[in-house]
Formats: sequence, C-alpha cells, structure tokens
Amino acid sequence: MNLALWIAAGLLAAVALTGGISKTFVPREKLAAAHGGGWTGEVGDGFVKTLGVLELLAAAGLVLPAVTGVAPVLVPVTATAWTPLMIGAMITHGRRGERAFVALNLVYLVIALVVAVGRFGPGAF
Repeated sequence: MNLALWIAAGLLAAVALTGGISKTFVPREKLAAAHGGGWTGEVGDGFVKTLGVLELLAAAGLVLPAVTGVAPVLVPVTATAWTPLMIGAMITHGRRGERAFVALNLVYLVIALVVAVGRFGPGAF
C-alpha cells in the first residue's frame, strides 16, 4: 500500500511539475498553439501563470513533506486540493470538446483521490 501511494503521489507530482513549468515559463501564445492548450488563448496571462504556480506548489506538496518528514499531512491535503484543479480542467476541456483531455484529467483526479484517501487513512505517515 505504501509503495503504491508513493508511486501515485510521484506520478501526480511529475504531472504537476511538468504542467507548472510550462504554464509558468512558456509564453501563453506558444501554449495556445500546443495540442490541448487552446484554452490558454482565451484567458489572461495572469490566470495561466497562477495555475502554473499552483501546479508547482502541488508538485512540491505531494512529495517534499513526506520525504523530509516535516508536516507529512500536507501530502493528502495537497492531493485533496488537486481535485478542484482537475475538475476545472475537465470542465474547460469539456466545453472545448476535447474529450481525451477530459478523460486524462479524470484519471489524474482519481489518482489524487486515491492518494488523499490512502494517506489520510490506512497509508498515513
């Protein structure tokens, strides 16, 4: 159980890190031209950068508290906080007819819920 939760949290952290870096540091126009990134052309730079920073914080919150042993309860809290981001992403992609991205965000949402339930419950640190 512990290993599975570590793998799930690590996978989510990698996803959050990748998304966070791209949204924070890649120009919005370039993101808008990428497959699945068209929504960024419809919102402001500040919104995209804010999401990027939130994703970077999520990447850190999914791994660092457990690795350092400092406030490991932040791992399931972060996983829980990840769920509204994924719901928003699902809504956004759904409105644009991007079903594959809706399904992908649903997978990330389920993984986040598994981490949250597992780390709050039987796999708590």
